Amino acid sequence: MIGLYIFIIAAISFRLFMLMISIRHERRLRAKGAAEFGVGNSRALALAHIAFYVAASTEGIFSFSSFGALNLVGLGIYLFGAGMLLFVVRLLGPLWTVKLFIAGDHVLVKHPLFRYTRHPNYYLNIVPELIGYALALHAPITLIVGLPLYAIPLGIRIRQEERVMRDRFATY
Repeated sequence: MIGLYIFIIAAISFRLFMLMISIRHERRLRAKGAAEFGVGNSRALALAHIAFYVAASTEGIFSFSSFGALNLVGLGIYLFGAGMLLFVVRLLGPLWTVKLFIAGDHVLVKHPLFRYTRHPNYYLNIVPELIGYALALHAPITLIVGLPLYAIPLGIRIRQEERVMRDRFATY
């Protein structure tokens, strides 16, 4: 059971660390006159992320019975998602935030990852992160109910980002 608590604390700490990076990038982008899009949906997405973590953590704490293969699979999927987040942040550098910003000097990142996987931050980070988190904690109800609910603001974000990127970059 102690491993469960360690995982929860480590995952939340990792997300808070990434949020600090996002806030630092956001401040720099705002100082350079960057425009923010989808403010309301960014709030909804943040609340959905927090709600998913709280629900999965609570379900995991109250229903966890024993450590097994499902935990390891979940942990592996979670670590893949976390690794992809770090990779995407490295590729985007100071352009990466949890919000949707376009700076005046914004340059389209043309790394192959973005050509072959549209929105890798969502499909290769967030979705695996949430699936892995729920599986690692034995939180099937959160996974079955929470992931489709999370998909609503995530789908809106993807459409918003597509529209903004097409409007800003002719080659997008």
